[in-house]
Amino acid sequence: MKRFLQMERCSGSISSIKSIGTSKARINIYKVLIIVLVSLISAGVAEALPSFARQTGMSCTACHYSFPELTPFGRQFKLNGYTMTMAKTIDVKEDSDKVTRLKLLDALPISAMIQTSFTHIAKDNAGVQNNSVAFPQQFSLFYAGQIAPHIGTFIQTTYDGVSFGMDNADLRYANQTNIGGKSLGYGITLNNNPTVQDGWNTTSAWGFPYASSPAANSPTKSTILENMGMQVAGLGAYSLYNNFLFTELTLYRTCQQGAANPADATTLMTIDGVAPYWRVALQHSWGNNYAALGTFGIHSNHFQTGINGPKDNFTDLGFDFQYAHTMNVGSLTLHSSLIKETENREDSTLTSSKYNFNSFKVDGNLYLKNGLGATVCYFNRSGSEDTNIGSLNNKPNSSGLIYQIEYLPFYNTKFSIQYVAYNKFDGNSVNYDGAGRNAAHNNTIYLLAWFNF
Repeated sequence: MKRFLQMERCSGSISSIKSIGTSKARINIYKVLIIVLVSLISAGVAEALPSFARQTGMSCTACHYSFPELTPFGRQFKLNGYTMTMAKTIDVKEDSDKVTRLKLLDALPISAMIQTSFTHIAKDNAGVQNNSVAFPQQFSLFYAGQIAPHIGTFIQTTYDGVSFGMDNADLRYANQTNIGGKSLGYGITLNNNPTVQDGWNTTSAWGFPYASSPAANSPTKSTILENMGMQVAGLGAYSLYNNFLFTELTLYRTCQQGAANPADATTLMTIDGVAPYWRVALQHSWGNNYAALGTFGIHSNHFQTGINGPKDNFTDLGFDFQYAHTMNVGSLTLHSSLIKETENREDSTLTSSKYNFNSFKVDGNLYLKNGLGATVCYFNRSGSEDTNIGSLNNKPNSSGLIYQIEYLPFYNTKFSIQYVAYNKFDGNSVNYDGAGRNAAHNNTIYLLAWFNF
């Protein structure tokens, strides 16, 4: 249960930081780096760019304001199954060239990403070294692009300094038709992280902050929707009518990485049956403006341990808003989301206790064409008293501000400095742990270098 109360992020998803402890681990990662670099170099000069840019022949800025935040065009590219291509393909047709039987990219759609970071916490944690360096914080390999006509994929496999894992995967079929003279895009998604398939930057997989320090202290409690990455597999269907109304329904089943499969008595938080995830959004563009308003959520019954016994019943209901305005000098974007979670937790006698938890966030961003960008984000988490929090008053109330300045000297390279300032942490502003630690002692300075190639 405890691990599902820890704040995690996938998007990239950021894994727990640990130093590379042995020479064997260092040798293994060096081998991987060498193999990837040799592969990219041998493929030619064009392979120095991320795979989607190579596939479409377009700049990163066509799909991103500042990666990974999507533009409306980038959102369409994703919803259309990552299949748009201007690159050379191997085509095979049958039935007098009416049916395409093969459309294979001439080069593998492979990319890589590396993040390295520095973290300073306002007050040292007892027994833990401050001013930590992560190199890498993440090293990821992506297989991302068209596989066949109407079929594409985004698969991210990450090394976090300790182990490898497939932290984000989205395999899609997408197509289009017309109904009543209006366009209808539709598709199927197979993925391993609720919201990783989402096209908006308001949900947990792709919401701000797009990268954060795994060495920093984080509020103990977060929603179940934020903690299902690498724990499930889901199959769903979606549609976009008249480029206005988006709907999706995906069903998830337990599929935990690094745990028994199929689930057994050793597994934690196994889903009983399936967990339905839903998404509805309205979007509209006018002039240099874009806006979207939506709702999303998930309902999941989990066994607390094993595959029988007491359960936790979660319902997350989310609402989100997104706005973007483009200018000659750059762009302004705004994102906001609210998730209201209801949990019914059973004890050993199967008596249920009810808990409420709310997670609110709003951020505003300014991106200039010279590569400079700035973001301010306010977050607030609040809810019922919960003994699993483990703080002085056992409340999950945490709030604060995140400030970030970034610079992109190149479209695939980002340097950023982020400051997280807490007003409350796990229920209190002062002495929240009963040992004299204040919320402001967890304030964090985080420096990040992020390279995509």
